[in-house]
Amino acid sequence: MSTEPAIREGTVRRNIPADLIEDAYRHVYEAAIRTPLVRLNCEGPAEIYLKLECLQPIGSFKIRGAYNAVRLLPEEQRRRGVWTVSAGNAAQGVALATRRAGVTCKVLVIDTAPASKLDAARRLGAEIVKAPFDECWKAMADRTHPAMSGTFVHPFEDDEFIAGNASVGLEILEDLPEVECVTASFGGGGLSCGIAAAIKERAPRVKVFAAEPETAAPLARSFAAGSAQDFPDWKASWVDGCGGKSVFPRMWELAHHLLAGSIVSTLEEIRQALRILAERNHVIAEGAGACAVAAGLSGKSGVSKIVCVVSGGNIDLKKFAELMTSADRA
Repeated sequence: MSTEPAIREGTVRRNIPADLIEDAYRHVYEAAIRTPLVRLNCEGPAEIYLKLECLQPIGSFKIRGAYNAVRLLPEEQRRRGVWTVSAGNAAQGVALATRRAGVTCKVLVIDTAPASKLDAARRLGAEIVKAPFDECWKAMADRTHPAMSGTFVHPFEDDEFIAGNASVGLEILEDLPEVECVTASFGGGGLSCGIAAAIKERAPRVKVFAAEPETAAPLARSFAAGSAQDFPDWKASWVDGCGGKSVFPRMWELAHHLLAGSIVSTLEEIRQALRILAERNHVIAEGAGACAVAAGLSGKSGVSKIVCVVSGGNIDLKKFAELMTSADRA
């Protein structure tokens, strides 16, 4: 975990406008639901609560940002069709949003994305094009790809998408005003930074920590260096919903002053969190959701009342069973 990072002088401090967050909060439930906040039935270093975004209609928080981003597109841009890049959850979110808007959707999908996520996106009407991780990551940075056409909806970087995600933070404050800390997975940063942007406006005392797996922790590296960094030792893993190869410069402009740091967990710690969620609360989470819980269970936040955002539950059941069996053998 990174604390008190020495941020480089002159680093831009980007903010998400409060009125954009409030507007998203008024409209997001046209597609998303208000998810419950429940106590984790497990002894730990703190009183831990679970924000169950795995219960969203698409099984992920991504419906919030995706719906808000598509909703706010000018009609002319929507009519050209919409495309995005995804590891699976943003694909479903944008597909559902575009189906409601009556426009087409294409998705450039990382070729290691779980089949369950891709099947769900197709059922919602998305046209899927697979590509290697590096190609997808570059397409997000460049905002273009030769196989894609129409209006690009970035899966985490833009204000409108982040403002939709920020509604998670507002719900947490309303349901647990005494919360001291929130942990949320960091892939591109749209969830954790959205939550932090909302909370900063109403309860700046509350810390928001990003959660990253050891195999893909560019934010922790960025905090250590004081600037946006790549992660040279990146490895693909079953924790596919978080952990990018780099921190995008525009996301660093948010993260460096909104987030309290990054808590990095091993794959084994995340797997144990996955098991605790299933055994104690009967919650099936995907790797990214369990990553936030592992961060909360680590005790590294140093507080006594934590909310861990279970960001999604779209894990292939065969993989889930494999991970639980491996845990039995461990």
